[in-house]
Amino acid sequence: MPEGDTIFRTARTLQRALAGEKILSFESVYAPLAAANDNEPLAGRIIERVEARGKWLLIYFSGDIILLTHMLMNGSWHIYRRGERWQRPRCQMRIVITTEKFEAVAFEVPVAQFHTVRSLERHTSIPKLGPDLLKSSFAEDDAAARLRAYPEEEVGNVLLNQQVMAGIGNVFKSEICFACGIHPFRKVRTLTNPDLQCLIDTARKQLSANVLESSTDGPVTYSGARRTRHTSDEGARLWVYSRKGKQCRRCGTVIEMRKQGPGARSTYWCPECQPAQVNLSDQI
Repeated sequence: MPEGDTIFRTARTLQRALAGEKILSFESVYAPLAAANDNEPLAGRIIERVEARGKWLLIYFSGDIILLTHMLMNGSWHIYRRGERWQRPRCQMRIVITTEKFEAVAFEVPVAQFHTVRSLERHTSIPKLGPDLLKSSFAEDDAAARLRAYPEEEVGNVLLNQQVMAGIGNVFKSEICFACGIHPFRKVRTLTNPDLQCLIDTARKQLSANVLESSTDGPVTYSGARRTRHTSDEGARLWVYSRKGKQCRRCGTVIEMRKQGPGARSTYWCPECQPAQVNLSDQI
C-alpha cells in the first residue's frame, strides 16, 4: 500500500540510479505512452531528475517531457542492473526505462501520463497538493490552516486529504491518530491547538522514520515493512492498524475498526487510549 514514505524512497532510489543517464530505450504497454514515444522517442534523451510530490512520482527527461505516475494500491517501481532477473513477472510490467547500467521497471502502476512543464501546471491534482510532509520546505502554519479549513469533517478523513498535507495514507492515518490519542471520528472543530500540533508533528516524525538512509553502497534504500514503533518485527511494527479485535499494545483494550469516508477505508483505534471526548451520535 504505497504512501508518501514509499514514494519518497522510490524517487530517491530512482534518482540515484538514473539521474544524468542517457535513455537507451523506453517501453510501455500503455497505448498513449507508446504512441507518444513513437512520435517523440525518449531514446537518446537524458533523465534529468526524479522527485516525489506526496503520492505522485515524477521523472523529468530532457526536452521538456515529464513522466507522471501514481501507484494507487498495488503499483511499484523496481531498479535492476542490466541483465538482472526481475522479481515480478513480465505480465505485470507497465513501463521499462533502460539506461547503460540499469532498468527501471514499473509494475502494475495504474496511472501513467506524459506531461510538459506547462501541462503539469494545469494538472487537476498536482498543483493542489498541500505541504509535503517529507520536504524540508514543509510549511507547518499552512498545514495547520488547511486542517482548520475542514471544521465539520472527521479527523481521519482530513488526514487522507492530499490537499491538506501530502503523503499520509490509510496506515499512517490510524497510527497518527493513535499516537496523539485522538479519536479518528472526531470533528476537526473539536481539536485544540495542541491536538493539531501533535497531528502535524507525529505525521512528519512517522513518515520520516520510514525513509531513513541506507548504509549500503549503491542505489539501495530502506525497503523494510512500514513501522510506527521502534521495532522491525513483522508482528509488532504498528500500534493499531489491521489489529481489529487484538489488545492495544499500550493499555490492553480491544482495538476497534470501522469504515470511514467516501472510499469506506478501514480505520482502527483504541477506545481507551483515544476517547471520543465528544458525542459521536451526530458524527457517524
